Amino acid sequence: MDLHSTQAQNPSFHEDISEYVAQLQLHMALQARNLVPTLTKAADSREQLLQQTQANIEKLVSRQAI
Repeated sequence: MDLHSTQAQNPSFHEDISEYVAQLQLHMALQARNLVPTLTKAADSREQLLQQTQANIEKLVSRQAI
């Protein structure tokens, strides 16, 4: 039995598949949103990294002999 004969025997087959695909896409989109940090979190993280880097450089410079 191939796909076309299955569709011919069950007219709602295409609708069932379409609904399943739509639900799967929604589920994947929601999962992706949970995996990607929000923009504010990313900006805070970059700002914190910049501040730490500046502090480390200032420490190194202040400890160098002139």
